[in-house]
Amino acid sequence: MARLPLLAGNWKMNLDHVEATGVVQKLAWSLADYHYDKEKAEAAVIVPFTDIRTVQLLIEGDKLPIAYGAQDVSVHDAGAYTGEVDAQMLAKLSCAYVTVGHSERREYHGETDEIINAKAKKVIEYGMTPIICVGEKLEIRREGTHVPFVLAQIDGVLAGLTAEQVGALVIAYEPVWAIGTGEVATPADAQEVCGAIRVRVSELLGADAAAKVRIQYGGSVKSSNVVDIMAQPDVDGALVGGAALDPAEFARIVTYYAR
Repeated sequence: MARLPLLAGNWKMNLDHVEATGVVQKLAWSLADYHYDKEKAEAAVIVPFTDIRTVQLLIEGDKLPIAYGAQDVSVHDAGAYTGEVDAQMLAKLSCAYVTVGHSERREYHGETDEIINAKAKKVIEYGMTPIICVGEKLEIRREGTHVPFVLAQIDGVLAGLTAEQVGALVIAYEPVWAIGTGEVATPADAQEVCGAIRVRVSELLGADAAAKVRIQYGGSVKSSNVVDIMAQPDVDGALVGGAALDPAEFARIVTYYAR
């Protein structure tokens, strides 16, 4: 089954709403320069909450071929939860995607698989697509237990979701030791875990869900390594960090198929 690759740029806590305007405009120009074909890959930017409205107006107003989304969501609906942002608010801003369970949320905010599962369900409830992040730290990789560790995360974050729901969402495998370090898993490393995730989805929810779910690799992805990573049969895109802040570089990543 053909799965449209998703190349999503996670801006993290970077770029205010004014800077966001320039970056999105330059990204659109760069995609045009590299003859971006939305039938071959999907480009998305995952932006800070304060940038979403600006990015929405620019993308919708200029009809740019770029999807956008948020970096987190509350497990709660609207109410007395100061500082939280609920899924309905993001849906009203027409977000296509919401990342949940990024390793930085797990490490700095103590998010568990159960919390991430609840967030994913909220995103789905309001008609958006969660990008559910999983991945191991360096000590787990060194122990050689990274595959069972990640599969245990998959069991937790997908609990209670239907085959149809899982087939429509995105899973991002991000080895924590490769995020922002300049270290990158080899294409074989990425395929090992992404392939194992697809097998586990098949075991949990059936072959159809496994064939449909998009599985990204994330961790120091750049234009110089994305082609080999994307050549792997179970890698359906990339969740890009630092390189996504450079519009021309991110455009080269998105248009990997042209090289």
